[in-house]
Amino acid sequence: MNNKISRITKRYSEDPARLLDVLHDIHSLKGYVDDDDVEQLAIELVLSEATINEVISFYHFFSKTPVGKFSIYLNNSITACFRGREAVKRALEESCGTTFGSVSEDGLFGLFDTSCIGMNDQEPAAIINGLVFTKLTAFRVKELVKGLKEGKPVSELIYEGTGGGNNADKDIQSMVQNNIRKGMLLLNRDYHKFEVLRKELKQHSPLEVIQIVEDSNLRGRGGAGFPTGIKWRFGRRVDGKHRVIICNADEGEPGTFKDRVMLTEFPELVFEGMVIAAYATAADIGLLYLRYEYKYLLRFLNRILGEMRTEGLLGKNAAGIKDFNFDIRIQLGAGAYICGEESALIESLEGKRGEPRDKPPFPVEKGYLNYPTIVNNVETLASAVKIIKHGAAWYKGFGVKDSLGTKLLSVSGDCRFPGIYEVEWGTSIREVIEMCGAEDVQAIQVGGPSGVLIGLKDIDNLGASNLMKWYKPSGMMVAQKFYDRKLSYSDLPTGGSIIIFDKRRDLLQDVVMNFMDFFIEESCGSCSTCRNLPSVMKQKLQKIIGGHGVRQDIDDLLSWGKMIKVSRCGLGQTAANPIVSSILNFRDLYEGHVQAMTDFDNEFDLEKSVQAANNFVGRKSVFHQN
Repeated sequence: MNNKISRITKRYSEDPARLLDVLHDIHSLKGYVDDDDVEQLAIELVLSEATINEVISFYHFFSKTPVGKFSIYLNNSITACFRGREAVKRALEESCGTTFGSVSEDGLFGLFDTSCIGMNDQEPAAIINGLVFTKLTAFRVKELVKGLKEGKPVSELIYEGTGGGNNADKDIQSMVQNNIRKGMLLLNRDYHKFEVLRKELKQHSPLEVIQIVEDSNLRGRGGAGFPTGIKWRFGRRVDGKHRVIICNADEGEPGTFKDRVMLTEFPELVFEGMVIAAYATAADIGLLYLRYEYKYLLRFLNRILGEMRTEGLLGKNAAGIKDFNFDIRIQLGAGAYICGEESALIESLEGKRGEPRDKPPFPVEKGYLNYPTIVNNVETLASAVKIIKHGAAWYKGFGVKDSLGTKLLSVSGDCRFPGIYEVEWGTSIREVIEMCGAEDVQAIQVGGPSGVLIGLKDIDNLGASNLMKWYKPSGMMVAQKFYDRKLSYSDLPTGGSIIIFDKRRDLLQDVVMNFMDFFIEESCGSCSTCRNLPSVMKQKLQKIIGGHGVRQDIDDLLSWGKMIKVSRCGLGQTAANPIVSSILNFRDLYEGHVQAMTDFDNEFDLEKSVQAANNFVGRKSVFHQN
């Protein structure tokens, strides 16, 4: 084993920054990384054992103990719960002979919960040895486990055949469906692969490319909306031995799966965008950070990169441009939502725990290995290709004043047609509901758990008269104010996740609690606010739902929601959003649970509260009332 690990470390030039790749290879070899492996890695990579152990413990898909010959990670996102996850979980435990969080006695099966795996449009879903299985049922689980026990390869147990489009490619062979419902500028089959690199790019100087992108007012599609052209201009101005372009493909926000579809059907468009960004900013290093949950795409994506090198679009004199030397490497993540934050992503790329950095300096000044680094997401880079091809004026013909172009939406939940919709910025909630076939809508989560939960009384403090303007499209009774809110940076900004809940759903018990569990699980623990407050807020919510809350509890939650915003990254700053936004827009649900007209908890049961202590010491307390 020692020789095998040595070969692995040498494969990566014994570079400590490639620790994630080394750990992935060891997992592929034996399924886990034990203490002996850590001791050897510390010597060969010149790292402390503590550093390596910290990295292993940080990421969800690394383990110090065996995870079973067949490791099964079942998604626990809210849509999976609504689509029968509990029955699937029971079937897995019965069939595999073990409980979740453990490995069967024969070492054959390991069962584990995991956060959203980007399959909200086809739940319940699970990852088995790196392959994704969608639309699981109890029956399908039993058949799967039976086949595994019979020794059949995991890849031969796909029960619906390969999905559409490139999911059927020889290097993917996945049952995942794309579910592209509406395309416009990006999801467009008229795209001619690498046409801009072959014909258009060399006609512009790097500064001209930046100016075109700047004139288009393209804003980052990850949620923050920072102007892309300005970011590129800043990055080009900073001196450095190397400059870096990073494509952030770590879409971990529950309910988001647009990047998965883009990388499956239009990977060339994304890579072309990376080359354009590199040319504009004089970058020579390209990195695409791919979330572990999309590992099944890795071989396919690497093949595309190989073809680009063969065609002269990457490498020395890339795209036929003299002295433009640029290549792209894919880094596989290991399961950490926090790595979607750009500085945490850079830490992960350097083989470390994905903990956010303090700012300043910003990545454009000191990023990957302290080189000037520009981080854009998948959708942003793809949009840049279209802008260089057709011009800034053309692009500004789509969208609304402060939000130009189109937006990819990942729509899921209680609707007939979940999937990917490319719409113009400025599209109303009414149009989204009608497109996806949702009925009897109670609420919509815009932007995933870190976004906002909106409903009929959506931030309407002007009185009930504003809710009297009713109309009835698609058989729904809805309030006009809620229905006509717009997707835009000035009204409802979103990274792309839209989850719809109809009136069957218990928003507090089911939705908000699920989202809070997600933030508690995914916190890196660096900031005391993010490490502690989500758990405390969840306990307070449980108290309210249980009927023991008072009005002061609601005010406490709002107050704590402000306190958590001092956290240093976006995850911590938005971890209270599920509770805060649901109070602001559904306060009646909270008030319906609290004790009427009191600010004091009169449900305290002294005898019940000390019963556990009595049982432990074997005594009985006697209470006297005056």
